[in-house]
Amino acid sequence: MGKDKNSKKEGNSNRQAPYKIMIFIVAALVASAAAAFLLTGGTKQTKLSVALGGEKRTTLSPNYFIGKTAKAYRAAKEIPEVLDKVYCYCECQKNFGHKSLLTCFIDKHGSKCGICMDEAIMAYDLKKKGYDTKSIVDKIDDYFSR
Repeated sequence: MGKDKNSKKEGNSNRQAPYKIMIFIVAALVASAAAAFLLTGGTKQTKLSVALGGEKRTTLSPNYFIGKTAKAYRAAKEIPEVLDKVYCYCECQKNFGHKSLLTCFIDKHGSKCGICMDEAIMAYDLKKKGYDTKSIVDKIDDYFSR
């Protein structure tokens, strides 16, 4: 009789093993989905990066610089309302708390970063060609988000 009880227990244990594995897999999938949801901020984003905007500080004078750097600081001086809507793809918003591309030009940060300068010059050139701010932001996002 003792052997029959043990064999029934072993039989139940063997039949439950696939269910335990399945429960473990489902739990792992749910945990992964929850982690992905939390890491993306809990919502589906249509745009990966958005400038916070609202920079009120004055940019440095382009007269302190030469060449490409001066052109970038000139762009910041002439079209601050545009640059304040542009996300800076050097990730300074995440790493340094910048509000927008405009923030890069309130100090020497923009003078040391090719991405900042390239974005500012591109925005300036597009503005001079007659593009509106939204189109400029879209073109910069398309180009630099790759």
